[in-house]
Amino acid sequence: MTEAVSASFFLSDEASTITLGHKLAPFLGPGMVVWLRGDLGAGKTTIARAILRALGHTGAVKSPTFTLVEVYVVSSLYLYHLDLYRFNAPREFEEAGLGEYFEKDAVCLVEWPEKAADFLPPADIELFLCLAGESRKARLSARGERGYKCLNALRKAFKSTAAR
Repeated sequence: MTEAVSASFFLSDEASTITLGHKLAPFLGPGMVVWLRGDLGAGKTTIARAILRALGHTGAVKSPTFTLVEVYVVSSLYLYHLDLYRFNAPREFEEAGLGEYFEKDAVCLVEWPEKAADFLPPADIELFLCLAGESRKARLSARGERGYKCLNALRKAFKSTAAR
């Protein structure tokens, strides 16, 4: 799969941002990497929290801004939520040993991926959130076959909801 596949969603409020995370969650599988991009306050952690809730996590979901990574085990899936906001140089990713989390049995959600530049594994899905007044816009882009399948399934899930 070499062509870029993308989808855009208008998110009128926090509830619709959560809905996007809930609908995306079932299509994420082991080995996938999701980059979460956007300005401060755009909803990156909200999406991560919604994904975890949709996968069945009932405990606290903390932002990993200061810990760099939060680890969750949901069913038989490892989910790592990384936040690279505090990095001053891309090499800090490697120095912190964060590459070990990107395994074939894990899903990695990465906030601020641009802070790790070339040290970070490529994304299967890149989700960009931007503020639009009191609302948000989300643009998802698929990178590679797993991302393509995930994004197509997400589009179908939204179409089936809209048809009801």
